[in-house]
Amino acid sequence: MSAGTYFDAGEQESTQSVAAEMQAKRLQEFLKGRRDHLDLSQEAVAERLDISARAYGNWERGRVKEWTDAKLYALAEALEMSEFQTARLFQYAAGRVPQPEVRTRLRRARSSTRESSAFLGDYTVMMDALALPTFVTDPAWDVKLANKAYRDLFRNVRFHPTAMPSQNFLRFGLFHPDAPSIFADHLKWQLAMLAQLSSSLEQHSEDNGLQAIRRDVYRHPALRDAYLTDMPAWVLGTGADLVHHEGAVRELRHPDPRLGLKGCRLVEETPRSLKSLGLMRLTLVLIDLDERIVPRSRGTHDHHAA
Repeated sequence: MSAGTYFDAGEQESTQSVAAEMQAKRLQEFLKGRRDHLDLSQEAVAERLDISARAYGNWERGRVKEWTDAKLYALAEALEMSEFQTARLFQYAAGRVPQPEVRTRLRRARSSTRESSAFLGDYTVMMDALALPTFVTDPAWDVKLANKAYRDLFRNVRFHPTAMPSQNFLRFGLFHPDAPSIFADHLKWQLAMLAQLSSSLEQHSEDNGLQAIRRDVYRHPALRDAYLTDMPAWVLGTGADLVHHEGAVRELRHPDPRLGLKGCRLVEETPRSLKSLGLMRLTLVLIDLDERIVPRSRGTHDHHAA
């Protein structure tokens, strides 16, 4: 390569750098001008965008790895820009024109999110009126909503960085050292939870949360052996998992001494509105242990009872 070629390449790189600096400067002046016109501080704009003031400062200086449509349209709304000003913003920040159909999709998505949040807020109020512990999870068993009775059940549980019952129901049952104090027949609960983990992974194999739980199971030799050997044999023998075998009664010890040791059925009762959001509602139905129903085979009831 000749010296002239090296010079041309260096000159081109320098020209591109200068152009990028000029573009960043134009963007900064444009955004600051809008801010000043609206009499807004950087902190106030950051609050509108739901980001930190430091992050917005980087936005205003053009220090953004990628200007996505979502970021640019959010910025345009935060600074109350007209369509013409929005087009200038796209040119200064990303060197392209805005796409109105993308903005329409983003607005619909935000509207749907707001409606979902409002619905879940109302649903939480309804759940708090229920006497039985009730909670709502996503496919990875992260607890999204829980009522007062659920919180009361786990009120004495010590802090754990990854396995709090308010965070993930499976993680609590499998990994929290206080789980046996609540789930009295803990080994049975663990088998059921390992079965549910396996079932959930079959349906959502790419879910990072479920994969992380399985990795943590494999790090505990006893749990790993139960997952690979005991649980499959248990499922084969009973056809049961944590949710769908609703007749199964396991023991649960409530911290309220008036309740104490109870039988517990875990019952799924998910309304269509929650299913549409990819959520599942579960209730811990507490019963007296002497009320447990033992299923009998056909033709064995009358003469055997006698």
